[in-house]
Amino acid sequence: MLYARPLSLLLLSLVTGCAFVNVPLKSPPSPLEEQVLEGTGHRKILLMEVSGTITEDERSGGILEERIPSTVSLVREVLRKAEKDRDIAGVILRINSPGGTVTASDIIHHDITEFRKRTRLPVTASILSVGTSGGYYVAAAADEIVSHPTAITGSIGVILIKFNLEGVMAKVGVEAQTVKSGDKKDILSPFRRATPEEEKLAQEIIDQLHSRFLDAILARPNNTLTRQELQKLADGRLFTSGQALAAGLIDRIGYLDDVIAMMRHKAGDRDARIVTYYRPGSYKGSIYAGAGHQGGLFALFGGLDPFAAGSFMYLWRP
Repeated sequence: MLYARPLSLLLLSLVTGCAFVNVPLKSPPSPLEEQVLEGTGHRKILLMEVSGTITEDERSGGILEERIPSTVSLVREVLRKAEKDRDIAGVILRINSPGGTVTASDIIHHDITEFRKRTRLPVTASILSVGTSGGYYVAAAADEIVSHPTAITGSIGVILIKFNLEGVMAKVGVEAQTVKSGDKKDILSPFRRATPEEEKLAQEIIDQLHSRFLDAILARPNNTLTRQELQKLADGRLFTSGQALAAGLIDRIGYLDDVIAMMRHKAGDRDARIVTYYRPGSYKGSIYAGAGHQGGLFALFGGLDPFAAGSFMYLWRP
C-alpha cells in the first residue's frame, strides 16, 4: 500500500476543494538564441545593438515577465556568445542612444575593446538616429564609426543632474531631517540646495570624468585629432553627420546596408549571414528591428529618477 497515503491526500484535496498547484507566474530566463536576418553564406556578421539610456540597472519586464537585463549585462552576454562562435567574422555595433551613466558607458567601451583584442575581429559602430555622449563613448571602442546621413552625434561631456525639491516640500509642509557624520555627507541631496563648496567638489569630479572621455576618443583606432583640437569640440555641442566627419569624430557617412556590405567584404563572403541574438519571445524581423529608443517611467527625465540623488552622466539631455 505504498500509494495509499498520497492517493488519500489527493482525494481529500479534491473533496474539500483545497488542491494546491505550484505554478510559477514568471518564466525563467532563457539563454540567447541566434537568428539569421539576412544572407545565406558560411561566415556570420553579428549585429549587436545599444539603444536607449545606457545604465547598469535592469528594467521591468511586466508583472508576469522576468526583468530585462541592463545594457551592460546584455552586451557582455552577447560578446561572450559571439566569442565562442568561430564562424563570426565581425561585429556591427548598431547604436541609437543619447548616452547614460558614466560607469555603464565605460564598462561597455572596455568590454568591446577587450573583445577586439582577444578575437582580432573587426568591429564597426553604426550610429542610426542618435549616438551622443555615452552613445558616442561606446562607439569610440570600435575600429570605425559610420554615421547615418541624418544622425546626430557629439555631446561630448559630463552632466550632473540634481533635482532640488526643497521648495516643493516646504509648500506641502514636509521637512527632511538628516543626521550626518560630516557636513558633506549628504552632498548632492535633492532635499536642499548645494553649497558653493559642494558645487566646486562636484565640478572637480566632472572635470576628471570629462578628461577620461577625451582619453577614450583619442585612443580610438582611426583618431587623427590632438587633445587641443578635441577639447575645442568637447564642449557638449551636437554635430550632424557631415559636421562630425569634417571634425574628425567619425570615419564615414553611410547607411546600415553600407556597413553590412563593408563587413562582408572584410569577411571575404559576399553573402555572409547577418545574425543577431535574442531571447525566445523577442523575434526580430529585420536589421532595423528594435532600433528605437527604450522608453520607461522616467523617460521625460532622460531616464533618471527625479527623486534619487544626483548621478554623473555621459548623456545628452536637452
